[in-house]
Amino acid sequence: MLLQLQPLPIGPLVLYSTASTAGNQKLRQIIQEQLDGIREAGTYKSERIITTPQATAIGVEGSAGKILNFCANNYLGLSANSDVINYGKKALDEYGAGLSSVRFICGTQDIHKQLENKLTAFHEREDTILYASCFDANAGLFEAVLTPEDAVFSDELNHASIIDGIRLCKAKKARYLHRNMADLEEKLRTTDARVKMIVTDGVFSMDGNVAPLPEIFELADRYGAITFVDDCHATGFFGPTGRGTEEFYGMLGRCDIINSTLGKALGGAAGGYTTGPRELIELLRQRSRPYLFSNSLPPPVVASAYKVLDMLMASSALTAKVQSNTRRFREAMTKAGFTISGMDHPISPVMLGDARLASTFADEMLKRGIYVIGFSYPVVPKGKARIRVQLSAAHSEEEIDRAVAAFIEVGKQLGVVA
Repeated sequence: MLLQLQPLPIGPLVLYSTASTAGNQKLRQIIQEQLDGIREAGTYKSERIITTPQATAIGVEGSAGKILNFCANNYLGLSANSDVINYGKKALDEYGAGLSSVRFICGTQDIHKQLENKLTAFHEREDTILYASCFDANAGLFEAVLTPEDAVFSDELNHASIIDGIRLCKAKKARYLHRNMADLEEKLRTTDARVKMIVTDGVFSMDGNVAPLPEIFELADRYGAITFVDDCHATGFFGPTGRGTEEFYGMLGRCDIINSTLGKALGGAAGGYTTGPRELIELLRQRSRPYLFSNSLPPPVVASAYKVLDMLMASSALTAKVQSNTRRFREAMTKAGFTISGMDHPISPVMLGDARLASTFADEMLKRGIYVIGFSYPVVPKGKARIRVQLSAAHSEEEIDRAVAAFIEVGKQLGVVA
């Protein structure tokens, strides 16, 4: 524990309890029945407590020694990088802990504009707007831009934040089958909406598969639609220089609107953004509710992300490393007989099917010093439980080989592989 907080001396308090009221008891009973059902289904999610900075080797409460971490979004391994940390500390000293304000009142510092400009240059766009998270960026876009005259077409497996953001807008809504371009085209063909927006994750976080952007862009051109990509699981490490899903397909600059995060590869702290046409960003500053009513990003978070972008724009070494680590893990696991979902992405789901099996498998891996998490319904569809492994540029080849060996040992113990 880093801090030992001492209780402050205070006067006598009068405590009022509602625990015995009829309404309170009824609510508790309803919630408890739901919790019991989650536990009975084997889908209850416990939180393991980390006692160290985020890294490839971490301390986990209840476990002796360091545990190898294979389930963080720390794709470039920069969450605890000394240069990134020191840059954040410098901003803390120079700019303070926070702004105590939203951007348009008195919460915009020069470093916020510098980071927005840096992101704009990185993505080769016209302008960028920062949010507290990409969840907020997704919540703030569709309502501000789309009207009842418009239509939005969303992949059925898009992230929850996209689904929630689309619910807030008044446009006509259509979901197309996952990565199914025939279904998308049929829906585009039968609408006469003013604005047609095709919305997709760049990389789908539960499966590690990639949106078919070339086909999506072709349909957008054919039917006069605009394209939106949430690139949270691609920005900074996917594609030759880490520019994301567009670059993966050799189509950098083609997408109309990109939302992404600072909370994964770009430092791992917090924050999200929208980058795209100048007019769009200006409108979001006027109408986007999460932007208008949320505190500005803290200076240390802004500085950390800025430093990571500096590193990425100077060298693609980390991007190349996470990609080679991904190939090493996927090839070894496939050779061992495991089914690995996805498309050569650092998200490498080990498919198990059964929810209890996934939970037990993760527990057995922890006993062997490997930190992974079992994913099951409602995070993934029923019958498609998996261990979602995530590779980082900071993993060594020896660490990857150790994880594979543990998977094989547990897999044989639980009858997953022969």
